[in-house]
Amino acid sequence: MELMIVLRFRVVCLPDKTDQMMVALRDVVAPARAVEGVISFDIARDLTDPNAFIATEVFQDEAARERQESLPQVGAVMSLLPSSIISPPEVTVYRASEAVAVA
Repeated sequence: MELMIVLRFRVVCLPDKTDQMMVALRDVVAPARAVEGVISFDIARDLTDPNAFIATEVFQDEAARERQESLPQVGAVMSLLPSSIISPPEVTVYRASEAVAVA
């Protein structure tokens, strides 16, 4: 049984690039959520830093992650990163065998 993948991706933008990055990230959300095997996909601003964005992504398996990462909208974000961020992105990947919803 392949484990689910939970990915946390955080970037801090240069102040003059934040709005451009926000638009590019917003353009990823709907197509990413529509990808087969994407369980959850959310991007938000860090409440303590208006130039920081955090994506939390949950994939059924590695194939779903690869499908999502191949979207042209993801490519557009990746092409902006070198000129838009203060430091390298923070990426944490977790592998989980089961999801439990708590209400």
